[in-house]
Amino acid sequence: MFYVKKRSETAGKGVTQFGRAMYELNIDTFCANSSPAKGRVERAHLTLQDRLVKELRLRGISTIEAANAYAPAFMAAYNARFAKPPRSAFDAHRPLRTDEDLDAILTWRVLRKVSDSLTLLNDRVIWLLDDTPANRKLIHRYIEVWEYPDGRLEIRADGVVLPCVPYDKLAEIDQGAVVEHKRLGHALQVAQAIQAQRDNRRVSGSPSRTNRGAAVRKPKPLPGTRKQREVTLEDLNAAVMGTHRNPGRLGAKSPLK
Repeated sequence: MFYVKKRSETAGKGVTQFGRAMYELNIDTFCANSSPAKGRVERAHLTLQDRLVKELRLRGISTIEAANAYAPAFMAAYNARFAKPPRSAFDAHRPLRTDEDLDAILTWRVLRKVSDSLTLLNDRVIWLLDDTPANRKLIHRYIEVWEYPDGRLEIRADGVVLPCVPYDKLAEIDQGAVVEHKRLGHALQVAQAIQAQRDNRRVSGSPSRTNRGAAVRKPKPLPGTRKQREVTLEDLNAAVMGTHRNPGRLGAKSPLK
């Protein structure tokens, strides 16, 4: 969850999210730079991606629930065949200290620049800071965006949490709003038609949110979709004419009724 590849998405110069978290937990990390170590890792991946898949197929397992029920038996058989006793039985684990906050340490942190209008952009969401003398001193400065594993997000500057208001550039108009606002029905329908052509994927460097029910980010946009800034005036005119000729095609009532 904490590995990143883009230097611009790291918590510091050359430091990954995982490395930063391990440093704050006072845990030394060792890279497996030797060929034998990498070979063992690749062989383990091949086993899990090949043998495990075949085992599931032979047992007729095709659901996540059934696979989770079979996992303990597979791990026991796998460890009995391939596991080796360690050279030392010393347990190097230590208890968590009282001053170590796992929720704060295991956050996804990125630096974002504050604009002249006291806004910053993160993962296609614009965050608006309060217009205060203290916040105005942050203009053109890079401040931190913390995203917690449970989805909470904080904007921090010099360790202080800043109050802010989000504006999601990928927000969608609810169909109920089209029906409720009869005078704006046609305009909202046009907005819906444009949004249907929009690439709603988040930024590729953002953390995975599948643990919170979000879908896996697709590597490529869906056919017929494009980025919001690629929408042209011709696309807008086509949406206006299309919804004007067929005011009820999106399930909304006609604005004239």
